[in-house]
Amino acid sequence: MITGASRGIGAETVRIFARAGAKVGMMARSETALADLAAEIGQDAVPLPCDVADYDAVSAAVATLGKVDILINNAGVIEPISHLAHSDPSDWGQVIDINLKGVYNGMRAVLPGMLAAGGGTILTVSSGAAHGPVEAWSHYCASKAACAMLTRCIDKENADQGIRAMGLSPGTVATQMQREIKASGVNPVSQLDWDVHIPANWPAQALLWMCGPEADGYAGSEISLRDDEIRQKIGLTA
Repeated sequence: MITGASRGIGAETVRIFARAGAKVGMMARSETALADLAAEIGQDAVPLPCDVADYDAVSAAVATLGKVDILINNAGVIEPISHLAHSDPSDWGQVIDINLKGVYNGMRAVLPGMLAAGGGTILTVSSGAAHGPVEAWSHYCASKAACAMLTRCIDKENADQGIRAMGLSPGTVATQMQREIKASGVNPVSQLDWDVHIPANWPAQALLWMCGPEADGYAGSEISLRDDEIRQKIGLTA
C-alpha cells in the first residue's frame, strides 16, 4: 500500500513495485489521477481514493486490500511555505494532519494485520528537514522529525515480532513539490538549479530495495540517498 500514489515519488513507486510483481494498493485524494495510473498499470494496481488525514478512511482502504505486507508512507505536502510568525494556524495544522497524522494513520491501520501475519515492512519517506531547521518550513520540519520518531518507536515495540520499519531520506527530487519550493524563493533550497534534483524513480527503486534482506541492517533507522555507498548498493547511477 502506497500513500500519495497519484504523482511524483508515489506514482513511480507504484510502477516499480508493480513491475517487481507486487499487487499495489494506491492511496491518494485524486480519484482521477489514481484511475489513470490504474489504467496504465493494469489489474495489479488497486485505486484507493482516500485522505490519509482521515483514520477511518485509511482503515477502510486497508480492509479493502485485506492483507498488507508493505506500507509505504509517502503522502506529504509543504504548502503553504511561510515563516512561523506569519503562518496561518489552520494551514499549519493541515500540514501536520497530512504529513504526521497521515503516517500514524497508515501505521496504525496496517500494524494489527502485520502482527497477526508474523511480520511486515513499514517504510516512510523522510527528509533532511527531519534533522535540521529550514527557513519557512516549520510545519514540514516538525512533521518529518516526528515521523522519524514514529519509525523508531515501531522498531522498539515491534521489531521482535517481525516488523521492519525504516525511513528513506531521498534528498531533493524533481517533483511538483520542488516546483512549489522553487516558486517560494524563500530559502537556499528554492535557489537550487533544477538539474541537481534526482529523478523520482531513484527513491522508488530505493524503497523496493529496502523491502529486501539487504536493508535489514537499517531497521529502525533512516537511509539517505545522499550517501554514495547507499546509491551503489541500490544500483543508482548519475
